Amino acid sequence: MTENTASSHKRRIKSFILRQGRYTRAQKNALDHHWKDYGIEFTDSFINFEQVFGRDAPVTLEIGFGNGDSLLQQAIEHPENNYVGIEVHGPGVGHLIHRICEKQLSNIRVIRFDAIDVLNKQIPDNSLDCLQLFFPDPWHKKKHNKRRIVQAAFLQLVRSKLKTGGRLHMATDWQHYAEQMLKLGDEADGFKNLSGIGQYTSNRSPRVETKFERRGLKLGHGIWDIKHEKTR
Repeated sequence: MTENTASSHKRRIKSFILRQGRYTRAQKNALDHHWKDYGIEFTDSFINFEQVFGRDAPVTLEIGFGNGDSLLQQAIEHPENNYVGIEVHGPGVGHLIHRICEKQLSNIRVIRFDAIDVLNKQIPDNSLDCLQLFFPDPWHKKKHNKRRIVQAAFLQLVRSKLKTGGRLHMATDWQHYAEQMLKLGDEADGFKNLSGIGQYTSNRSPRVETKFERRGLKLGHGIWDIKHEKTR
């Protein structure tokens, strides 16, 4: 790591706290023996998706996939697409790789690193067909709102990575965060709201229900999905 890179890491406010937790035997085994098959190491070089997957196909990138069950189901239901998931939580990464092995999937890969660094350093411009951000940490205390990943600069970074016509699909169970996502997305240059300005979408597809969504529903939270398309 260069001195400049190290300085930028110190300056930038992180949108997550690294909570590793305990690994199950299956998760540890997956990381130890199958990372080489499904993991993408973080480097300063752009990923060649066609080379990684051995084919040219639409690419969906999901940031913060948790335990990966939603992303896995999408990969099963849409074998015509390629999927890349970013997650810093080790047990979650191990869980997803374990499930990929069980299902013998070839259209999904995993990156275990800070999503902002990955977007800046590894994802080529105009390369993604869809970027998904489902139930990110809401940082619900007002003094912590600045830690939320969805900010104006983040949306422009995402726009640079999407193809024209590519989609940004966000979802949250925190109303205040949903309002922020919607407002910033509607105001962002080069995006249009697929449901109309100021509107959430009632169509969550291709997102499948996650444990975070179920937890939110049990707590009486609403669920808000927001879809924007890159226009230029």
